[in-house]
Amino acid sequence: MIMPEEIQQQIVRETFHLVLKRDDNICNFLEGGSLIGGSDYKLIYRHYATLYFVFCVDSSESELGILDLIQVFVETLDKCFENVCELDLIFHMDKVHYILQEVVMGGMVLETNMNEIVAQIEAQNRLEKSEGGLSAAPARAVSAVKNINLPEIPRNINIGDLNIKVPNLSQFV
Repeated sequence: MIMPEEIQQQIVRETFHLVLKRDDNICNFLEGGSLIGGSDYKLIYRHYATLYFVFCVDSSESELGILDLIQVFVETLDKCFENVCELDLIFHMDKVHYILQEVVMGGMVLETNMNEIVAQIEAQNRLEKSEGGLSAAPARAVSAVKNINLPEIPRNINIGDLNIKVPNLSQFV
């Protein structure tokens, strides 16, 4: 279920206020707020230096299991970013999401072995480097188009009812 951005922001604010007002010596589990679903959901969080990691789970999940999952996630982030900080999370959000997807996908825990997760991340990094990374994709696309051996560049492309006029690209060749 996709929620409007305004409601998502309200949930983030409510979660932040629920977690922030708790004392450090209180347990790391609390009922979800009114926007999150109340007693049907739990917020389970860990506080590391200036970072908070919060998971929202249904009431049937094991609190200790989720705390362990957060620990694995944070240790993996720490290993991948060499002492993870806020800036790593902000400027490398795609990598953070990829790491999280190696741990959890579709609500199912996939992997909790940090060494296995790091090995998958390193394999992905090697693949990106061998392909020239995402930044090289436009150049590879232009190169592929230039290497198409057409006797003449088409000026009109017709696909069913769709008619596309191709601009004169000779200035770019």
